[in-house]
Amino acid sequence: QVQLVESGGGLVQAGGSLRLSCAASGMLFRLYTMAWYRQAPGKQRELVASITGGGVTDYAASVKGRFTISRDNAKNTVYLQMNTLKPEDTAVYYCHGKVLNANYWGQGTQVTVSS
Repeated sequence: QVQLVESGGGLVQAGGSLRLSCAASGMLFRLYTMAWYRQAPGKQRELVASITGGGVTDYAASVKGRFTISRDNAKNTVYLQMNTLKPEDTAVYYCHGKVLNANYWGQGTQVTVSS
């Protein structure tokens, strides 16, 4: 049974930093492209950043230069380092894993950035 468990969310002031973690189990982690999505109230879920099994990364324009996605295949964990946070980064952040036709979601972790 595949599980993705996020942690690290919380309340932070604008300009601050947070690091999200997503621990995966029940899957051949190194084969999966992992990603972070977010969903703010009243908005659609959007892709924030992704990383392939080989470490190729991609970012939404709104977070490029501020967020860094990384993975540790030995620990089956993907991270999202978020710096210079802005109030508009407030959202529920979801971990996502995909390989071929299989894709899985975590339960989400709340990030709130106060102004």
